[in-house]
Amino acid sequence: MNDEKSEKENCLFCKIAAGEMNTEMLYSGDQAVAFNDVNPQADVHVLVVPKKHYRDMNEAPKEIAAECFSVVKKMALEKDIEKTGYRVVINCGSDGGQEVGHLHFHLLGGRKMQWPPG
Repeated sequence: MNDEKSEKENCLFCKIAAGEMNTEMLYSGDQAVAFNDVNPQADVHVLVVPKKHYRDMNEAPKEIAAECFSVVKKMALEKDIEKTGYRVVINCGSDGGQEVGHLHFHLLGGRKMQWPPG
């Protein structure tokens, strides 16, 4: 239990969502925030992050996923990629490529995506 509390207290995305970091918000709602990725992998690379800490998709209730997908759609529209297409990526766990232990959705667009992704 103490490790879980420490994980939340030290979580970069929890700090960003709480406004404790100098991060420009593209969106801030009751349950989620959106901001540009600091290491973009496409012309558009937005992260959508729940405000509440969930380690990964396995911990998140379906309502949070639905809210985050709603924000993804809003960001795709605002970034003018809704018609040309985009990719949404959710990495889960170390084998899935998750680097930050807080559920987050990558919105990637503005260029042609390749398959397989990696």
